Amino acid sequence: MQFIPNSPLKKSMLHELQLHNIDDLFSDIPNKIKIENLRLPPGRHQQDVEDQMRTLARQNKSFCEMPSFIGGGYKPHYIPAAVKSIISRSEFYTAYTPYQPETSQGFLQAIFEYQSMIAALTGMGISNASLYDGATALGEAALMCMRITKKKTFIVPENISWEKKSILTNYTLGAGIKIKEVAYDKKTGKIDLEDLKKTIDIETAGFYLENPNFFGVFEDDVEDIRSLLQKNQSLFVVGVDPISLGICKSPGEYGADIVIGEGKSLGNPLDFGGSTLGIFACKNDFVRQIPGRIIGMTKDHQGKRAFCMTMQTREQHIRREKATSNICTNEGLCMLATATYLSWLGGKGLQELSETNYKRGQQLRKQISAIPGFSQVFSGAHFNEFVIRCPDTEKVHLHLLQQGMHGGLRLEQWYPKLKNCMLFGVTEAHSQESMTRLVSLLKEVC
Repeated sequence: MQFIPNSPLKKSMLHELQLHNIDDLFSDIPNKIKIENLRLPPGRHQQDVEDQMRTLARQNKSFCEMPSFIGGGYKPHYIPAAVKSIISRSEFYTAYTPYQPETSQGFLQAIFEYQSMIAALTGMGISNASLYDGATALGEAALMCMRITKKKTFIVPENISWEKKSILTNYTLGAGIKIKEVAYDKKTGKIDLEDLKKTIDIETAGFYLENPNFFGVFEDDVEDIRSLLQKNQSLFVVGVDPISLGICKSPGEYGADIVIGEGKSLGNPLDFGGSTLGIFACKNDFVRQIPGRIIGMTKDHQGKRAFCMTMQTREQHIRREKATSNICTNEGLCMLATATYLSWLGGKGLQELSETNYKRGQQLRKQISAIPGFSQVFSGAHFNEFVIRCPDTEKVHLHLLQQGMHGGLRLEQWYPKLKNCMLFGVTEAHSQESMTRLVSLLKEVC
């Protein structure tokens, strides 16, 4: 039966529940919270609310109106019309969890195709159907390392996002995993190998390395790192920018055990930081420890190709007492966007896209570094993000905002040693005109 809130049915429901009014349903909420902290305005007509929302929305500026060169992992990328066309189809748009495979073959096949693409892209044997985002994928990777090795120490670089550190701490706290940090080389921006050698030991479950790292620098000592981890029987977890894999070796080629990443750049819009997906792949040896769901290809009773959920050791499904994670879903629509985007792009297209990002990163870094008072901080080779030391980041930031542009991410708040340093990011979505204008505005500050 359809329920209309202001219908007589509401009184009948309250009577059956032995309640006097609707407020009794919220009686367990302290009055202090309800009255003092929320401070909700009186109710308004729907039309008035919509008008107010439009007024607020007009204050927002899109990337086209206000170009952004903020680095740190989330940057705008071009999304072809085909992606929105596919994900807007009704059979996909509301798809959630395909618990009934006989009625979800199309969606199951889409997930299977996504898994196949991610496995090929990362050089891994298996991929799951995606997780919530790159940060939760890191938390799940740490837990997976503990389950496989039976050890409770996990090492991360000092220079990963502060948000990832926070989420990693939350994920591993209950499991009793100890998190250790390794310093970065102040000249190159890469991991400090000597500090890693001092930190890692036989009790280390795994080590997480981002490539390129948070500063945009490529980590090229991966073979030495892998050898060091093998000596201590520890697992190698690699975080990637999937766009960079168009021109770089896949993590599987240099011995990664688990590969994770943020998939927003693959066909998903920024959306004020909204919905995204976490990439998670691993070696076939660890398939029974991978979090989330896996879709497999099989045959139906007529011998025809069919798809189904497999390895269903999930916390709200069968065999839940042996669940590997409390992740009970995948980011279905975002995953579909990624599969559509990669299909549209193709192998050659991904290579060209990656080359464009790399070249624009080099071009912009050279142009900014040539301005008096601005200099490149790290000597290590970088992809499409780089750190620049400025005369005064506050002054640079405010001047660019006044001129309708976002500059780099100011790093001093999270990395005190990088005072007056900004992390710039650029992609194929940034036009030559916007890059030239950025350089001109920076010259004005100087």
